[in-house]
Amino acid sequence: MRRRRAPSSQALACYYPDVPSRGKFITFEGLDGSGKSTQLNKLARSLRARGVPVTVTREPGGTTTGEKIREVLLHSATSGLSSLTELALMFASRAQHIQEIILPALAEGRVVLCDRFTDSTEAYQGGGRKLGSKIVLEMHKILCGNLQPDLTILLDNELGFSLDRARRRNQKSSRSGKPNEKDENRFEQESRAFFGRVRHGYMTIAQRESQRVQTVNARGTPNQTHAAIMELVKKKLKI
Repeated sequence: MRRRRAPSSQALACYYPDVPSRGKFITFEGLDGSGKSTQLNKLARSLRARGVPVTVTREPGGTTTGEKIREVLLHSATSGLSSLTELALMFASRAQHIQEIILPALAEGRVVLCDRFTDSTEAYQGGGRKLGSKIVLEMHKILCGNLQPDLTILLDNELGFSLDRARRRNQKSSRSGKPNEKDENRFEQESRAFFGRVRHGYMTIAQRESQRVQTVNARGTPNQTHAAIMELVKKKLKI
């Protein structure tokens, strides 16, 4: 499969004529429990300390509409969704997210740090749900203007460690009773085989998109992982 190239400002203008220029778009990927949110926030703090304007967001979600879709997709009480419905909801959230949050921030020259993007959909729905990559990439091309991150950080950890960590975290949150803590356990109920396919999907993407996707070993301490990420960001984006 041919490597997808990130659209230039001119190419983006064909899809989105109101976007005159681009900032930088960095995404974080990996299994739940791999440390994505922790590392994304550490990077945001480091960049802001250097005077870099940063927008932090996430998928599914990021917008009022997207957060409602997120609740449907991730709540453990959601049942009966077909794999295609799940895929469509992911892209519905993403299309709104791109238009409402990501593109305006890039047009302002900001660095956008996003917790998950289309690579997650290819890994989870394409791989985990066995829908394949083709349908995901076609939907991304049609609904997202084939917008590609400038850099994707793929955090890789031991499968069992990541799953146990994610399940403990989400179960603790859902039992806390706090108003801002939500049940997001739906995917954690999947089998180990499902997550094995997801991880394989990520590794396949990393091999195919080797210029964009940088795999970071997340088995060390959070500070060690952050240091490795900072080196990649400085080298790749010259910030």
